[in-house]
Amino acid sequence: MTNILLKKFQTPFNTAPFSQINNSDFLPAIKEGIENAKAEIDAITNNPEAPTFQNTIEVLDFSGEQLDRVSSIFFNLNSAETNDEIQKIAQEVSPLLSEFSNDITLNDALFKRVKAVYDAKDTLDLTTEQATLLDKKYKSFSRNGANLTDDKKQQLREIDKELSKLKLTFGENVLAETNKYELHITNEDDLAGLPEGAKEAAAQLAESKGKDGWLITLDYPSYIPFMTYADNRELRKTIAIAFGAKSFQNDELDNQEIVLNIVKLRHERANLLGYKTHAHFVLEERMAKNPETVQTFLNDILEKAKPAAQDEFANLEQFAKDLDGIDQLQKWDSAYYSEKLKQKLFNLDDEKLKPYFKLENVINGAFTVAEKLFGLQFEEINTIDKYHNDVLTYKVTNTNGDYISILYADFFPRPGKRNGAWMTSYKPQYVKDGENSRPHISIVCNFTKPTKSKPSLLTFNEVTTLFHEFGHALHGMLANTTYPSLSGTSVFWDFVELPSQVMENWCYEKEALELFATHYETGEVIPMELVEKIKESATFHEGMQTLRQLSFGLLDMSWHGSDSPEHITSVKDFETNAFENTKLYPDVAENCMSTSFSHIFQGGYSSGYYSYKWAEVLDADAFEYFKEEGIFSSEVAQKFKDNVLSQGGTEDPMTLYKRFRGKEPQPEALLRRAGLIK
Repeated sequence: MTNILLKKFQTPFNTAPFSQINNSDFLPAIKEGIENAKAEIDAITNNPEAPTFQNTIEVLDFSGEQLDRVSSIFFNLNSAETNDEIQKIAQEVSPLLSEFSNDITLNDALFKRVKAVYDAKDTLDLTTEQATLLDKKYKSFSRNGANLTDDKKQQLREIDKELSKLKLTFGENVLAETNKYELHITNEDDLAGLPEGAKEAAAQLAESKGKDGWLITLDYPSYIPFMTYADNRELRKTIAIAFGAKSFQNDELDNQEIVLNIVKLRHERANLLGYKTHAHFVLEERMAKNPETVQTFLNDILEKAKPAAQDEFANLEQFAKDLDGIDQLQKWDSAYYSEKLKQKLFNLDDEKLKPYFKLENVINGAFTVAEKLFGLQFEEINTIDKYHNDVLTYKVTNTNGDYISILYADFFPRPGKRNGAWMTSYKPQYVKDGENSRPHISIVCNFTKPTKSKPSLLTFNEVTTLFHEFGHALHGMLANTTYPSLSGTSVFWDFVELPSQVMENWCYEKEALELFATHYETGEVIPMELVEKIKESATFHEGMQTLRQLSFGLLDMSWHGSDSPEHITSVKDFETNAFENTKLYPDVAENCMSTSFSHIFQGGYSSGYYSYKWAEVLDADAFEYFKEEGIFSSEVAQKFKDNVLSQGGTEDPMTLYKRFRGKEPQPEALLRRAGLIK
């Protein structure tokens, strides 16, 4: 049989031919892709002509296209629809790709050509985008070992190979732990407090596994309702400890040693490249520039948020004591009593809101907002392949009917899919030979599934999550740059969350909610009093939420900003110490966050978790501009599209932001929105 991945795809819009791919196709296709890309690199280095921007930098950026397509299909499936076979292949191909990446950055002849162009940059008549590409290409060599001696280059290769395997194993262990745990309930009294929809979903899950009663798992749509509504405190404790103990049980799925090894190797790598810590290495190419800026930023917000968080916590403790005689509030009480207090203060709970947020309506809402702001149309099509039946596929066009993008949307949990929500791409946007080649973008979430009696009804948190990922998708879909490595979300990590986080703001606005928040049975538009309550409750426990997010950012910076990680022997002790200044609840001895902190140990957020808060400053400031001119202002939307969404990484993010906003962002906008200052 022929390997479909080795041929040009004969598919509508050049989409991935999922149904024709066998798992056994991936390894040979990636190996051949590497060989083809190497040949393209050889053609650059063997070119007898003097190095120019066109024959070196530009050709380099467009090289490896086949390899990029195949590996993006493969790793996206490894996140959203994996199995033992795919995970085994991932362990094999990751070191190969790491080695190939090193083959490029440590290629002397190639670096000499890149450096020759870079050294002559002031004499070249380059566009802004070309100048950015040249700078990034040069740094991709100089920051990754091109100037090292041969023995140190070899050392770097060994570190990178080992890191690629460790990160994969970390993620596999977390997924296996998530899938392994089940809380099997046979006494209906133990479900007291749980909404009917959550009970029905738990019963359906048990039935699907041939069991009586109800099953609760560590998947968010199962875990979160239980923690929020179940009256049985002991069972909340049981499942909360299981959730917090993922890969922290001294068994074959334990990640403690892996965390220590990842941290030590990252530090060793940074030192080898001449940086004090991994954080110094990473942050050089971020808006923040250095760890000191990040620490100051996080601690400044901490100073404002901590008093508010402590007041909120004291109120919650008193509330739990008055209600149920709870003397010491524990982590497994947090969501439960917060929800009860929220209901008391605002007479608002997710069960009242969910009927207005049927998944299909929320999707259409996001599409309608994008149409009003950016003139986009979304047409569901069934002419392209999917990797799972749950996936929805859309063709995206503009007001002229021009094809803009393909969008995949994958909303429900399943065993082959990691927890959380993310946006990714199967093909980037770029301009080549006069043709604007359009992107294929995907959003992946884990929302409440439909049951036999109800459609998928989202919590308000799930609504904002969908809008968040859709914001990332817009950044990908509206990309309009020449070079693939600068396209879409290929921006500084602390800028990438601006388009996603700014989109969440529309979920709180009456004008936007009226477009899509209609009752799934009656068609009634969400009542104004509920809209008001959503807005009123938006800052509920904002101090505690801010403290929680800051704690994750500070933990990340502790792991990656330490200048002697080789002395760390206990993951738990190190983490406890890092959390000291943000701690509200008593510590749980059996739990450890770091061993399942996939963002920083598997994903790309190492020394970058702060960027969620950093981007909140940008998004609060940006949305104030929309509110000043009207949330559907076509003028502000056009500016945002022209200067942010379409520009990718073609210029410094602050330059792009100021061009959109007319000034630098003001942190006060965030603190005002959070209710932390008046």
